Amino acid sequence: MEAHENLSAQADARREAPGRRWSPGEAARQDVLLRYLGAVATAAAGHAAEEGAMAAPKRPMAPPGTGRLVVREVMDVPAGYVRADLPYRDIARVLAREQAGALPVIDEEDQVIGVVSESDLLAKVAFEASGHRPGPVGRLRERRVHGKARGETAADLMTSPAITVLPDATVAEAAWLAALSRLKRMPVTDRRGRLVGVVCRDALLQALIRDDAGIRADVEAVVRACCPPGERDAVQVAVHDGIVELTGRMPAATSQRLLAEVERITDVVEVKNLLTGP
Repeated sequence: MEAHENLSAQADARREAPGRRWSPGEAARQDVLLRYLGAVATAAAGHAAEEGAMAAPKRPMAPPGTGRLVVREVMDVPAGYVRADLPYRDIARVLAREQAGALPVIDEEDQVIGVVSESDLLAKVAFEASGHRPGPVGRLRERRVHGKARGETAADLMTSPAITVLPDATVAEAAWLAALSRLKRMPVTDRRGRLVGVVCRDALLQALIRDDAGIRADVEAVVRACCPPGERDAVQVAVHDGIVELTGRMPAATSQRLLAEVERITDVVEVKNLLTGP
């Protein structure tokens, strides 16, 4: 919740800044982004907690049907790719056909060995057109870029190793990895490294951010679990853009417990407490 609150406060400050013009739908777009960032932050915190618990057994990936959405349920199949020996001009044609900025490079056994992008092709063309050559004391990075740009095939031009994700990784884990690696698309591989699909950041976003009806159902379930039967009917729940509003009459002790539980619900951006005492 703290991550949500900090991000929300920053967005509000930007909205109120003088001279700032917002296009139609900009507020809604930023609210969605804030909710996505909150989900990624939660996933990152969970990953850090696992890394810190060195003595604890490794948590297995969640299989489908356990209530935790996994990558195989949102990935695109079949996935576009290029072979390692494909010439760079043909790479450009495949990128255009697939309408992708980058594609995985696979070897003879369909294993992902790297990723080739439009940037790799543009760098090659730029170096060839300029005729630039790094000097004998040129920076190491410049010499590496030049050497890479002289390549003629996907294997020469690609970035390796590729950042990939398993199909049974959770959507939250994949979103965290994509955010950390600054990727819009990630190859999905089996445990032998063979390409089985691709997952896009937009698909992860849509999967992580539930609609308000789903959040409301979770809140109502919490109300039933936290409140005695005689107090449940006195609570009204409303949800808008991930913001939960609770109204009605309830003893202070029960309302505090209820608020704490509602704040723990995934994808709740904010809880507005309008509950009053009996």
